[in-house]
Amino acid sequence: MRYASRNPGYLSHEFFPPGVKWLLIVNIGLFVVYFLAYQFGFGYPFRRFGLIPRDVVSSLALWQLVTYLFLHDPTGFSHILLNMLTLYMFGADLERQWGTREFLKFYFLCGVGAGVCVVVANALVGAMGTRTIGASGAIYGLLLAFGMLYPDRTVLFNFLFPIKAKYFVMIIGAMTFLLTIGASGGNVSHFAHLGGMLFAYLYLKGARWRWSPLESLRQAYRDWKLRRAKKRFQVYLRKQNSKHDPFIH
Repeated sequence: MRYASRNPGYLSHEFFPPGVKWLLIVNIGLFVVYFLAYQFGFGYPFRRFGLIPRDVVSSLALWQLVTYLFLHDPTGFSHILLNMLTLYMFGADLERQWGTREFLKFYFLCGVGAGVCVVVANALVGAMGTRTIGASGAIYGLLLAFGMLYPDRTVLFNFLFPIKAKYFVMIIGAMTFLLTIGASGGNVSHFAHLGGMLFAYLYLKGARWRWSPLESLRQAYRDWKLRRAKKRFQVYLRKQNSKHDPFIH
């Protein structure tokens, strides 16, 4: 008897779930367009879609909290390469466990939450004109989720050294926190990284207390059907009992 392997092939739908696949396609596609536009001197229109706290606060450009996730540094390839590789490595298992809808919901929650943290942090330090781009906030949220859900899974730190996922996330979180309070790192927004991890942690820890209106309606409908069926059964029993002679047992 032949047994199917539990490890999916690299090009299979199971190994390459649709949410991760389309995030990769959209991010890489937009990067190519941005890269070419930048090379030919037409990159300025893309600046409007980066996250600029002044625009978000004064002009209510709330779409920037989403669009900044799909823009990456057009001057090189390391920014998008690292983000997309991390998305692929850690996002696939999460999507397979949660399903595509819940995975995308979590991804954008972490990304938008990270953007909110960037806006607040820049407002506090008076840097409202700072522009932030990249999916790192959402990616760091995925890293934290992976460490919480698969704490003993072995991953490669810096793609070289094997380490358990929980320790990997602890190290990444500590480094991000130190870089944030140290305000170092050039153009990298560590506030976004830390914000993505923070929102991921709060979301996952609060899952058991979250209230879903749709699920509540479904449960109420199931309870109503159960009560109706019970009432009909009781009426049926009474009718059946009334047909029998009360003196015969």
